[in-house]
Amino acid sequence: MNIAGKLNIDDLPQICPTLSRKAKKRYAEGETRVVQVLEVCFGADQPVVIAGPCAVESRKQTLEVAFAVKLAGAHMLRGGAYKPRTAPHDFQGLGLEGLKILREAREETGLPVVTEVMDPRLVEQVANYADMLQVGSRNMQNYPLLTEVGRCGKPVLLKRGMAASLCEWLGAAEYIASQGNLDIVLCERGIKAFACGEYSRNVLDLNVIHAVKQETFLPIIVDPSHATGVSAMVEPASRAAIEFGAQGLIIEVAAARAGAERPKCDAAQAISPETLANIVEFIKARAAYRAGKGQAQVSSPATPQALAMTGAM
Repeated sequence: MNIAGKLNIDDLPQICPTLSRKAKKRYAEGETRVVQVLEVCFGADQPVVIAGPCAVESRKQTLEVAFAVKLAGAHMLRGGAYKPRTAPHDFQGLGLEGLKILREAREETGLPVVTEVMDPRLVEQVANYADMLQVGSRNMQNYPLLTEVGRCGKPVLLKRGMAASLCEWLGAAEYIASQGNLDIVLCERGIKAFACGEYSRNVLDLNVIHAVKQETFLPIIVDPSHATGVSAMVEPASRAAIEFGAQGLIIEVAAARAGAERPKCDAAQAISPETLANIVEFIKARAAYRAGKGQAQVSSPATPQALAMTGAM
């Protein structure tokens, strides 16, 4: 049956002539484009960890968390100056003041900053303060925004729409690429399914990691915070994402000290800096294990004891 607007994987070379592996041989099979944000490289040998508060709520809160995530081993700082909220009466972020706080946090910690832009009219403003622009799940198909972001010259973190197919997601990335900007990092952040809200916020689609790598050369990272919505699930979801081949993580972190204010935004999914440090150590251990395995040419099966040492069991 012919259905208007129906898409499938076979249509990707036509939908994404710039980004599809099958449309144009820009990269060898299995090769990933390296997207560089200052000194941080997505798609290189080591997974990238982005961490920070959900929203920039104050200078004190943001700087405290920024220093904490750097100490825990994060490579980049996240934080929303402009926040898309379900209810218009909820905290929407500090706007320009929040961007200035993020710039100060970058200067103090040395961590490159990624933050969300929601409005095509604000792209230039946000690009003046951020090292990487994020297009959030709700705006994945905001085509004027995607076009403007593609023109701004900054690397882009493109989150998957909460109900988007792979074809729709890569089609959104093509809007950015069509403006000459191939420095795009894809981010799986969970999708809507019947279980949503029963025991987790969304359903983390780890299967899409392999599919993305098959269909495009863009790097892909995972957001375990929005995928689960539960702080206790973030660490195991992070480990699973790395095992599935995610090339990075973006995680929400809140200050853990006694007396710290509870975040105004998504407090239930924010983890402590200590938990973040555990995730970073796991990533390092897995990288060391895989490097050693490669050097040994897998001459013998790994023992249960060796796997346990790396967290593989």
